Amino acid sequence: MKIIAGLGNPGTEYARTKHNVGFMFVDALADALGVTASEWQAKFDALVAPARIGTEKVLLVKPQTYMNESGRALGPLLAWYKLAPEDLIVAHDDMDIPVGTIRIRKKGSAGGHNGIKSILAHVGDEHFARVRIGIGRPLPGWTVVNHVLAPFSAEGQQKIEEAIKYLEPAVECIVTDDIDVAMNRYNPKKQKKRKVKQDEPVETAAPVSGSQEEMPHE
Repeated sequence: MKIIAGLGNPGTEYARTKHNVGFMFVDALADALGVTASEWQAKFDALVAPARIGTEKVLLVKPQTYMNESGRALGPLLAWYKLAPEDLIVAHDDMDIPVGTIRIRKKGSAGGHNGIKSILAHVGDEHFARVRIGIGRPLPGWTVVNHVLAPFSAEGQQKIEEAIKYLEPAVECIVTDDIDVAMNRYNPKKQKKRKVKQDEPVETAAPVSGSQEEMPHE
């Protein structure tokens, strides 16, 4: 069995904020897997719902502890189901990548994310999958708190919805195949720069006309 957890803050006031893209992803995945509202139950400071991806049992999880205590829910759930850290998949927001960009990682440090920091503290191991959803950096004059607790612009929301749709089969791939397969298949490929030979003319495009600090709920 795998646990697929989305990080966020509980409460309607945070529902559409940037910090809650983890919740948004798990809700979308639940819909795709046919999980109904009545199947969600409270357990270990979290809302949980059982589902299946292929032949594999999964538990969808939304910690209700507020972001910076996410590990307080996930640590006991792993212990209760006798699961290893490698059986945990965590979807969360990431300011270090552009809005709507995704990155899948199999391990690593918290990278300044207090939710991941809490999970590391309670699980005691960095070897769990992270599904990072970019929310971009704060606007000039904005604090980190202002940024993560604000909703997306209309354009940003569309990018997030596209990213979530793209990630649904990616997370299913982690469950049914392997995280290395999913990383290779779904992580954005780096564009290689073509070397220009000496004396080779370089084409130029014609111009087109007209054209983290301390957080109370992190």
